[in-house]
Amino acid sequence: MALVHRGAWRLVAPLLRVAPTRTNPAPFLQRRHASKQFKGHKKEPKPKPKIHKQEVEIKQKMTVEELARAMDRDFDHVVEALLNTSVDVDELEPDSVLDQAWVMEVVSRSGMKFRWAKLHETRERPNKDATRRPPADPTLLKPRPPVVTIMGHVDHGKTTLLDSLRKSQIVATEAGGITQHIGAFSVQLASGEAMTVLDTPGHAAFSSMRARGASATDIVVLVVAADDGVMEQTVESIHHARNAGVPIIVAVNKCDKPQADPERVKKELLSHDVICEEFGGDIQAIPVSALQGKGLVELTEAVVALAEVLELKAEPDGLMEGLVIESRNDKGKGPVSTALVQRGALRRGAVLVSGRTWAKVRFMFDENNTVLKQAGPSCAVQVCGWREPPSAGEEILEVETEQRAREVVAYRQYLDEQQRMSEDQKTITANQEAHLQLYRQERAELAHLSWRQRKRALYKKNKDAFATRPKEWVQEEGGPRLGLILKGDVDGSVETLLNVLDSYDAQEQCELNLIHFGTGDITETDINMAHTFSGSVYGFNVAVPPPVQQAALKKEVPLRLHTIIYKLIEELQQELSLQLPPATTEMLLGEASVLMVFEVSMGKKKVPVAGCRVQKGVLDKKHNFRVLRGRAVLWEGSLSALKHHKDEVPSVKVGMECGLSAEGDVEFSPGDIIQCYELQDCVQTTSWTPPGF
Repeated sequence: MALVHRGAWRLVAPLLRVAPTRTNPAPFLQRRHASKQFKGHKKEPKPKPKIHKQEVEIKQKMTVEELARAMDRDFDHVVEALLNTSVDVDELEPDSVLDQAWVMEVVSRSGMKFRWAKLHETRERPNKDATRRPPADPTLLKPRPPVVTIMGHVDHGKTTLLDSLRKSQIVATEAGGITQHIGAFSVQLASGEAMTVLDTPGHAAFSSMRARGASATDIVVLVVAADDGVMEQTVESIHHARNAGVPIIVAVNKCDKPQADPERVKKELLSHDVICEEFGGDIQAIPVSALQGKGLVELTEAVVALAEVLELKAEPDGLMEGLVIESRNDKGKGPVSTALVQRGALRRGAVLVSGRTWAKVRFMFDENNTVLKQAGPSCAVQVCGWREPPSAGEEILEVETEQRAREVVAYRQYLDEQQRMSEDQKTITANQEAHLQLYRQERAELAHLSWRQRKRALYKKNKDAFATRPKEWVQEEGGPRLGLILKGDVDGSVETLLNVLDSYDAQEQCELNLIHFGTGDITETDINMAHTFSGSVYGFNVAVPPPVQQAALKKEVPLRLHTIIYKLIEELQQELSLQLPPATTEMLLGEASVLMVFEVSMGKKKVPVAGCRVQKGVLDKKHNFRVLRGRAVLWEGSLSALKHHKDEVPSVKVGMECGLSAEGDVEFSPGDIIQCYELQDCVQTTSWTPPGF
């Protein structure tokens, strides 16, 4: 064998040592070659999934409670994150202030990241509201007709008096013969003078309408029936006039009746500081008969004379300012409002703002549906063109353009939103304070325990409270309730009905839930809403189209339609009473006195028997019995036997003697009273009594 060079041997020897027995070294060499081929190539690392950490907004001097709320965690989570640190967790309270470093440490330990809160100042919105113009130059003022409001008790003849002044028949068109809306009319007197008259309802429920009428008027004509005298709504009308600072003229009506006594009415008014001229005062009291037309000339002369004394004037030109007397949704005309012009002139095409709505006047007309082109001060007109019906009692202001009207409405809506947010914030703050005080009280009771013991005790307490919560919830949800959807013809009617519902004070008996209210006819949306909430639909002076009636029948939604307000309230009271469970009442059937006591053997047992004489009614074995000794009840239950002489009888009448034994252990004694009574189910009635009904 030839000698191999020493350097070459060094290259071949490793191969021989690694695989000296391999017969086919080709695959191995291929692998070696492949390794050398990709030796300089680096493997690309696999992309790691990106972890999205919750971001927490932090700030300086955060309390433990604020940090927990920002992290969407509870108080105990923050305490656990601070374990094994230099912070004394046993001394931590929800209002404890944490250092900046510990705030960041808690966020980091919770697997979150933080960002500092940005300090920003809220910019106040510029005032875009519309207001009344400054007082006009006295040289520009001109006389205007007086606005007179007729007020008084229900059925004292207010509308009849207005009919006599206008030579109309309004009373014949009123449902139930009573006024249930504010009416605005222009009256032309025989002397050539004109005045605008507001007729207000006298029923107790319409207090808000009377107050609105008094605030929009110059003179109040207080109608008092001579045969009835001063009544509840008469006194209320006096208070409304006094609060508005409006002078009063008393019209003593129904003087044609035989029992009329005008002098008694004037004396009764003295107790309410209404002093007539006959008693040294400055208030005129004029006897009239609205039915026969007597005394009307004297009444109108008194109104005209008082208007001259008041020197009523207004600016006849310029932007209109007024007041919403009433509003409604009309089928053909859309939202319509009755407006009283107080300043300026109202013309067709004017842009008006009232509350949170605005209008471009399409057309206007008077109470006789006569189209008007212009209306001056003291005129009452019906205005069409509103986007939504304005609320009764709101002021009306004319603005220059539609853009300006939108700005005013948007700003007023912004103010309402800010007020709601402020009220909500106050409620939230009060609830948080109450919760914090309760939490501190609970922590104070466990202050002597360590942190772990306190956590264990709170867990057990919360667990017990949670276990009892569903039962209380079911009991609360299972009580009687009535859903209510209310629709009225005009805004004032709905306002009156809402005021009546505000007096509901029987929520513990039956929960009254006002689902929705509004003006206009009843729609299919109202039916669907009532069906969803298992409620009833009440309509006041509104219509129900046939398709809506069919939908109500199909979904079994009750429709309660009325044209008289007290009829509507009466049916609502009846429906509330029907929601109540029946009450159990006790009916006493008979009463007997125990004369003597003896025992009777029944097999091996001796049974006590009371010998009695029936003093009242009948003792019937199938009903319930009780034994009274003085005022104490010794026993209640059923009889095991009732005998007359030796015969078993079902009942014993008054005056008869009998022997009876009771089921159970009873120790009768002479002088005891035995009563027989029956339990009967009766219908409960709601305890709610609306004022004035």
